[in-house]
Amino acid sequence: MSDTQREMHAQSMSELAAGLDRGDFTSVELTRSLLDRIGKLDEKLNAFITVTAEAALDAAARADKARAAGEGDVLNGLPIVHKDIFCTRGVKTSCGSKMLNNFISPYDAAVVEKLAGAGAVVLGKSNMDEFAMGSSNETSYFGPVKNPWDLSCSPGGSSGGSAAAVAARLAPAATGTDTGGSIRQPAALTGTVGIKPTYGRVSRYGMIAFASSLDQAGVITRTAEDAARLLGVMAGFDERDSTSIDQPVPDYIGALKESLKGLRVGIVRQHFDEGLDEACGVTVKDAIAVLESLGATTVEVDLPNLDLSVPTYYVVAPAECSSNLSRFDGVRFGHRAENAEDLLDLYCRSRGEGFGDEVKRRIMTGTYVLSAGYYDAYYLKAQQVRHLIADDFKQAFAAVDVIVGPTAPSPAFKLGDKMDDPITMYLNDIYTIGANLAGLPAMSIPCGFVDGLPVGLHLVGAHFAEETLLRCSHQYQQATDWHTACPEDFR
Repeated sequence: MSDTQREMHAQSMSELAAGLDRGDFTSVELTRSLLDRIGKLDEKLNAFITVTAEAALDAAARADKARAAGEGDVLNGLPIVHKDIFCTRGVKTSCGSKMLNNFISPYDAAVVEKLAGAGAVVLGKSNMDEFAMGSSNETSYFGPVKNPWDLSCSPGGSSGGSAAAVAARLAPAATGTDTGGSIRQPAALTGTVGIKPTYGRVSRYGMIAFASSLDQAGVITRTAEDAARLLGVMAGFDERDSTSIDQPVPDYIGALKESLKGLRVGIVRQHFDEGLDEACGVTVKDAIAVLESLGATTVEVDLPNLDLSVPTYYVVAPAECSSNLSRFDGVRFGHRAENAEDLLDLYCRSRGEGFGDEVKRRIMTGTYVLSAGYYDAYYLKAQQVRHLIADDFKQAFAAVDVIVGPTAPSPAFKLGDKMDDPITMYLNDIYTIGANLAGLPAMSIPCGFVDGLPVGLHLVGAHFAEETLLRCSHQYQQATDWHTACPEDFR
């Protein structure tokens, strides 16, 4: 094997695309190399639920044939991983749950369809918190995912498998979903790039629903350039999704080159209050100083209702989850209890056996806040506060172009540390939830280390301002090298 082949796993998606174009290696060679790494290293991480080796090699062979004929789209022959929440034709789509452990999807989600149409090669499906409910990837029926930087730590969740796979160089990129920070928080804890676009920018068709007004598909990569490449393919209107917005998709790659001169960066006072790890705060402030050195100006902004985002989210999201998950009843598909005495027994036992503790907790909470006598006091009130939070962001973006701060209050925490205290676990998303409640685009990029663990810089933009976030992140990465760091055991 040549030096180039040995180092393929260390290259970003954009570098791999250039290597394929030059003929340094073929897509089959690249795919086989990554499949070998998955086979050797994933035992340490548990990042994958399903590895689709045969299908991946077939797709890679088709990509090589297309390239030889002078054909192929923007992602031709490039390997990716899909979070196991995206329906994938002929492949198990489990959502990290026993409930769907036997479900083979009969169709492709829009995201899967678009990426495949652009020539991407799917290596497999990544592990995740059950039905995307969790911030540590410990609620999965298939066991917890481990952080490549410290195997005793969580990679974050719910897209922890995708983040761990990218951080460990098992794949150059992976899809994820973000309901309250489930792309950005694991990206921060694993030293990767994660972007959640504007709500409605990417189709939710075929993405198994958790909280329909909050869920949004996105990607986890190593660089902002790679995120731009993928988002350009994924974004766009889809008539099959009633929440999809018919908005032109800009040239994300082209926007990366613009300088940050004159960019107005908002610093939220509440982001640096009590609760943020002191060393993380220093690291984030150092990153903001880099943005200033690149021509950006900083402005202090106020989000007075930010502290209400977590309680608001944990009323709205469980309410929607209780409705969405009512379809899993043991009758049509998914887990079915054996020897049920009657229909009610079938419902109760199938759901009791199929769902894990966290999912049950949220279904019960959601059913409660939607029940007669409590709807006005909880759900309606939460929706009113949600509007206040969105208004705060709107006012802030009248004065700034992007809001930056920490992605998570601390570096990666130990597996098991927060499982017995759901409230403490929920607070890990305190900086990310606001963007979901307001439907705004947001992303996390690596900006340093604390005690050997990665720290993420969080960026939030106005609606459909993904270009600004990607440009800001790319220019930062041109001036720093945090995103190039790789866990020692996975080099």
